[in-house]
Amino acid sequence: MFDTVNVLFLLLLIATMIIPFINTFALAFSTNFASMQPGIVLWPKEFSIEGFGTVWNRMQLYLPFTNNVIVTVAGTAGHVVLCAMAGYVLVQPLLPGKKAMVSLILLTMMVPGEAIMIPLYVVNKELHLLNTLYALIISGLVSGFSVLLMRNFFLSIPMEMSESARMDGAGDLRIFFTIYLPLASAGLATVTLFEFVSRWNQFTPALLYISDHAKYTLQIALKSLIVDTDSTSSNFIITTNVRMAGIVIALLPLMLIYPYVQKYFVKGIMVGANKE
Repeated sequence: MFDTVNVLFLLLLIATMIIPFINTFALAFSTNFASMQPGIVLWPKEFSIEGFGTVWNRMQLYLPFTNNVIVTVAGTAGHVVLCAMAGYVLVQPLLPGKKAMVSLILLTMMVPGEAIMIPLYVVNKELHLLNTLYALIISGLVSGFSVLLMRNFFLSIPMEMSESARMDGAGDLRIFFTIYLPLASAGLATVTLFEFVSRWNQFTPALLYISDHAKYTLQIALKSLIVDTDSTSSNFIITTNVRMAGIVIALLPLMLIYPYVQKYFVKGIMVGANKE
């Protein structure tokens, strides 16, 4: 009896997540007129890709899409490199004050982002970074979670390997790039996935730092496309298939990347259980 109720509950839970997802794709591939009809659609009524052409060309979604790619790729690459380097430093046995540094990093993770939102805005303003993509790239370039995650991955690598490399004349950079990074590929993939998804979907920093329409990222453009009505006029109405096409375009990069790195999720979560 329990198994039956449990299966039914899980199926209901899955339906609440899958049905809106299928409805979005069905409406995105429908014609303008068909997408405006009421009701939940699980299959395109009249198959068409005109919504994608409208949102990409007429609504110029390619501009915020390009900005989003630049911010996500540059920000993720910088984040992974810097956090990996910081994690490597924290596993050095002769590092003074190592435990205090880890405690301070943990302390930063307890501060909510809303508490430092205004100070970060002031810093970006004083550095003349407002209305530039640099503000979005630099924002969150290092996080305590990623540093500690990489540290825990590096702790699983035997210290004898680096000591042997030092005896052969290798320096820290060579040891880091030739020993630690290859052996911590699961950690790099985990941090890359977390940061890529976070930056691709980031909304608050772009809303806070960017007011120039030419510098809008994808999520801000989608908000204007779906919520705002001032972009419509008497001779041009943003139909439902156009809105849904914009959402599908925003989802595609994540859907293409996730299958290749989802196996690292378990490792990325379980590595936190390691003890020094």
